[in-house]
Amino acid sequence: MKHIGAVLAIAGLALAVTLFALEDVGGIVALVIAAGPGLFLAALFHALPMIANARAWGRLLREGQRPGVRVLTWATWVRESVNGLLPVARIGGEIVAYRIVRRHVARRSEAAASLVADMALSVLSQASFALLGLALLFAIGHTSTAIAQVLAGVVGMITLGAGFVLAQRAGALGALTRVLDRLFAGRLGLAHTQSLRLDQALRAVYARRPDVVACFAWQLAGWVLGAGEIWLALHFLGQERSVLDALVIEALIQAMSSAAFIVPGALGVQEGGFVVIGAVLGIDATTALALATARRLRDVIIFFPGLIAWQWAEMRVRSGRSASAPQSR
Repeated sequence: MKHIGAVLAIAGLALAVTLFALEDVGGIVALVIAAGPGLFLAALFHALPMIANARAWGRLLREGQRPGVRVLTWATWVRESVNGLLPVARIGGEIVAYRIVRRHVARRSEAAASLVADMALSVLSQASFALLGLALLFAIGHTSTAIAQVLAGVVGMITLGAGFVLAQRAGALGALTRVLDRLFAGRLGLAHTQSLRLDQALRAVYARRPDVVACFAWQLAGWVLGAGEIWLALHFLGQERSVLDALVIEALIQAMSSAAFIVPGALGVQEGGFVVIGAVLGIDATTALALATARRLRDVIIFFPGLIAWQWAEMRVRSGRSASAPQSR
């Protein structure tokens, strides 16, 4: 998998470089420099979607067992930072976020269940957001072959998300580990027991329907708020566009990036997406690539400090464990 990730990263980087090389690189750089502090402000706006996602996640934990918004926002920040900058196929961030939240939840199975359910619901909420973007695009009379392909991808996302939720509610993990335990002559008994606990915790999560609906609503709000970053970046790049245009761009870019989750950082895919969607909306390729650069700057401004903060926190945890360990003589 490491080799596959490296190959895809190189291919994506080559695509991105080609896209920039085919356009006016000097013009792109000039636009980004002229936007200056404005792009920094647009990047900081990402704090609002992160808070919304933290509130969504929190609703999947039992009332009275929910960590504060500060803890959940911290975990969400680290989660997005790991997934956004490291070649972990958008899985590593979930593992790190679980490690953070489990310290604040009594039962580890409940922490894991909330995260797994949050992942499944995020697929459905993102698909809904993508459908909103497509509907807006069709409403203003813009269609293309690429957009039709995005629609097909969104249908696939809905199928995947719905299947993910149904499998969780049906206790698929416990059934799978039961079969594997039999195949390995009972050597996976502990894993099977833990899987049953997770299945039970997941069923308890989905049984709280008002919380599930609230989680979905907060997630959808987070996706919509992300369009604010696009609108601000376009404004500072000299493109006065409507909020609806920003919603279309954000919805479809997020859908394309998620579809290319196996490509580290969606390299090349994201840049190509901005060019294609920009062309549909009448945005020239130079501005579209400047907007793609602004999104990459967001990753550096927001996510790189998130990685540093995560490592600093891990060092504190390890040093705390060392200090509390009994001293040998």
